[in-house]
Formats: sequence, C-alpha cells, structure tokens
Amino acid sequence: MQRRIYDEDHEAFRDVVKEFLRRYATNERAEQWNRDGEIDRQTILAAGEQGIIGLSVPEQFGGAGMIGDYRFRAVVNEETIRAGLGSLAGTFGVHEDLAVPYLVHFGTEEQQQKWLPKMASGEALGALAMTEPGAGSDLRGATTTAKKVDGGYLVNGAKTFISNGKTADVVVTFVKTGEGNRAGDFSLVVIEHGMEGFEHGKKLDKMGFHGQDTAELSFSDVFVPEANLLGGREGLGFVQLMQNLPLERLSIGVCAAAAAQAGFEWTLEYTSNRTAFGQAVADFQNSRFRLADMATTVEAMWAYVDQAMDLYSRGELTADDAAKLKFWCTEREWEVLDAGVQLHGGYGYITEYPITRAFLDARVHRIYGGSNEVMREIVARAVTGRK
Repeated sequence: MQRRIYDEDHEAFRDVVKEFLRRYATNERAEQWNRDGEIDRQTILAAGEQGIIGLSVPEQFGGAGMIGDYRFRAVVNEETIRAGLGSLAGTFGVHEDLAVPYLVHFGTEEQQQKWLPKMASGEALGALAMTEPGAGSDLRGATTTAKKVDGGYLVNGAKTFISNGKTADVVVTFVKTGEGNRAGDFSLVVIEHGMEGFEHGKKLDKMGFHGQDTAELSFSDVFVPEANLLGGREGLGFVQLMQNLPLERLSIGVCAAAAAQAGFEWTLEYTSNRTAFGQAVADFQNSRFRLADMATTVEAMWAYVDQAMDLYSRGELTADDAAKLKFWCTEREWEVLDAGVQLHGGYGYITEYPITRAFLDARVHRIYGGSNEVMREIVARAVTGRK
C-alpha cells in the first residue's frame, strides 16, 4: 500500500539523510559507539552541519524552521533505523523531540538566543530529565527541589534513566518549586553542563540501545540562575510537559513503525536466501504466512502513524490520540520483530544481526514515554469518562 504522507521536499531530504548516514555512520563508527556507550560529538556536529538536526529550530536561530511538520523528523528516523542504527536515532530523538521543543515553544527570547543556535549546530546536545529513582510515569511523585534564593534557585535531588544524560550540555529538568504536589507546584529549569554541584553519574548498562548513553544525574545545591527558569515563570512545568508529551509519543510511534518495517525487510531478505531441506525458508508455508502477517501489520502501523503525523501538523493530535498510538504501535513492533527473530533461527539470537539489535532496542519502547499500562489508563479514562 503506497504511503502518501510525503511530498517532493521530504523525498529530497531523504536523499540527504541517506548520504549523511553513508558518510558518517559507517560500520566501524557504529561499533565504536557501542563500545563507548555514546555517539561521538563529531557525528553530532556533522548532523548539525548537514541539517539532519535542528529541524524544528526557527531559521533565525540557525535551524530549518520546520515547526509543526514532523515528516522531516520521521524521514530521519526511518532511514537511520533502516540502516540498523537505533542508537543514533535515539540520540537524535531525545535531542530533537524531547529537549529542543521545550525551548522552541516555551523558552523566552533570551533563552532561545542562548541555547537554540548551539543545539541546531550540534555544539550543544540536549536531554530531558523527568524520571527519578522513586518516580517514573507518576510525575507528581517527583522530589527534586528548586528552592528560591537570591538571583535563582538551588536544585537538589536526583534523576535516573536519562537518555543523553552523560553527554548532554543542556538538560531541561523537571523540579518541584512548590510545597505540594499539585500541577502548579512544578517547574522546568535548564541545567547546564559544568554547573557546580551538577554531576553526570554513571552510565547505565542497558539491554538495548548500546550506542546511546543513559545515565543517572545528581544535583547538590546546584545554583541555577533565574534566567534558566523555562518560560520565565514558576509553576508551568507540569503543563509544559503535558503539552509536549503528544510529540514525544508520536516520535516513539514513528520509530516503532520504522523498526517494524526494517525488521520485516531484513527477515524477507534472510528467509529468501537461507535454505533448509533443499528450499528457501521463505518457501515454507509457515514462513510465508508469518511474512504475510508482518507485512500487513507494518502497513497498518504506517497508516496509523501517517494519520497521527497529519493531525500533529494541524495541531489536532490530542494526548489521548498520542497515548493510543504509542501503546498500539509499540505492541505491534514487538510482535513483528519477535517474528523476525524467530524466522532468523539461531542467527536471530546473535547480536551481529540487525534484527537482534532492533529486537533488544524495541523493548524499552513499551516503557519510556509513559509505560503502556499508563497509556491504556489514559485512554480508558478518555473513553469511559471515569477517573
């Protein structure tokens, strides 16, 4: 089934992305990322120079100015994941979909002037710090505090499972500025690498995304200037997060569909060339039926994702819509990739193969961005009208 979401500009950009990956994401470099547990800064800078990142940053700050048109970001995700580079897609995604939008949509002019040009060029890598050791999907349980002092705030607390956390220069951080746990008691502050008392903790050893760093962060009397309070007002953090979560979940849905598509293509190629009992694995009825199921599921995923991208471009993608998309697409991604691993046989268990790495990477898609159990709760409340 032909997709009709893209126009000539998007397809021309696809060629730019492919060329970037050919030049800067070689097998040797990808292997080094996995060994180091992070993407090297030279690659990030090259992405900025080639216009692969900074897509939603306004042109006056050095970006492409594609605010609201997620299709360009989707092209980056599709091609990066098709190349078997989930960690690179993840690093770009955190920077572009989790950090940059907060400054684009909520930052003051001074904040945008300070950080967006460097984030568009790749000089500054972004991260979003919400999750804490004792608070995950329930953001109201966050205990990292920002106490008002002369000229700013003293931040104390800890965050965990922060993607890009070890290498980030600009960390949009969810903090408690009030005394209770109401929405108005929370704010977002921008904490910068090098601030005294801010420690990038240990890099966490994960099941997948081995080339993308995930770390713990700690804050001990970190002085954050008042100018780093996102939007210039206290008490907006919870609302700001809620407004950006549909984009985060759309991003996960796109990546899930891209991974399922890539997994199907890798499996089709493998089963067409692998023989057993004198015939190609793809010639067995069981294999053909599984491939048929995979192909159909992938097309259904793209139809859903493309509709969501269209709604987002119109400003009509609701939190409920995004929650449905996120949990449904990531569940289908897991099914498709699991089938791909099975059809690869023993080779599907070897991490040298892209299907295996994609399978391991995919597991977290049902957890981060709000666990799928929480997504179902959001949808259930919406459809029943009951809390």
